[in-house]
This record gives sequence, structure tokens and C-alpha cells, in this order.
Amino acid sequence: MIPWETDMGKALARAKAEQKTVLLEFFSPQCIGCKQMEEVTFVDDNVVNFIGDRVVPVRIPVSSTTQTGDFRVSWTPTLITLDLYGREHQRTVGYLPPDEMVGSVLLGIGKACLDNGQFNEAVNQFTTLLNGCPKSAAAPEAVYLRGVARFSSSHDPTPLKEIYQQLSKEYPDSDWTKRAQPFTLL
Repeated sequence: MIPWETDMGKALARAKAEQKTVLLEFFSPQCIGCKQMEEVTFVDDNVVNFIGDRVVPVRIPVSSTTQTGDFRVSWTPTLITLDLYGREHQRTVGYLPPDEMVGSVLLGIGKACLDNGQFNEAVNQFTTLLNGCPKSAAAPEAVYLRGVARFSSSHDPTPLKEIYQQLSKEYPDSDWTKRAQPFTLL
């Protein structure tokens, strides 16, 4: 069972104390996608263990108008990855099956690290995603952002060139492959 927090203040205090990101879920009891998340995704052993170990999970009903408005939530389920300061780094809207959940959360953790200038840790998170969830929808973006993190820490353009090479080989139809195409000009 996932140890959901229900109070944002307590969740952020816990995140700071444990040096973790926050996984915020907005849900509605009437939402079919939310029911599927509850009955399928959030009972999966891999998901339960991963969330319990890696993030501070917070669950807020969409009827909580203050927080729903603060985070601009208009559809459920909405999953938002926050850093320990409460800043948003990733958002996913709609149902995620268990095999996509871990990759999505790892992507959010990696993005929080990247945005906060923790480039080596971002590379570690994206690499973990790519090793554990290479077929997930989050994988092509992880390839792209891992190269960006490597470039950001070294200022060597080689990782940017490698982004396109890897994406065109492993994810040729991805939008992220198209976005990386200009790196071939370096």
C-alpha cells in the first residue's frame, strides 16, 4: 500500500527532511482513470515499492479548489512531480498503467535534478529509467534529457550529437528524435 500524504505542507516538510521529490496526484472518486490507477497501478508491487522508496506521495481530491487552482488542474488523474521546494517539473494527465508509472516518475525525478543544476544526478535518474524501462513512453525524452544533462555538466557538444544517434537508432519515430535533429549540425 502506498503511504499517501494528504497535507501538502507535511509532504513538503517530509520531502525536505528525506531529500526526495514529491509525487502529487489529483484525483476524483468518480473518475474512471483514477479508479483504474487505484485498482491496477497503485496496487502493483513494483509501483508500490518504487513510490515508497523514491518519492513522497501526496493525494489530493480535485474538489480541493485551492490546490486544484494553484496547480491548474482541469482533468483527473493528474500526476505532478515537484521538487522538495514545491516547484513543478513534470505533469502527466490521464491513466498510467503499472508498466509506465515507474518510468514516468523517474523522468520527473530526473527533470527536477536537471532543472536544479544537479546534472550528474539527473544523468543517473535518466540512466536508471533507460535501463529499467527502455520501452516506456518516457524513454525517448530520457535519452534527450540525459544528453542535455551531460552537455550541461561538461559543455562538450559530444553528448548532444549522441542524443540524435541513439534516438534515431532506438526510437526513430519519436518526437524527441525530431527535436534532436539539429544536433547533427554540431
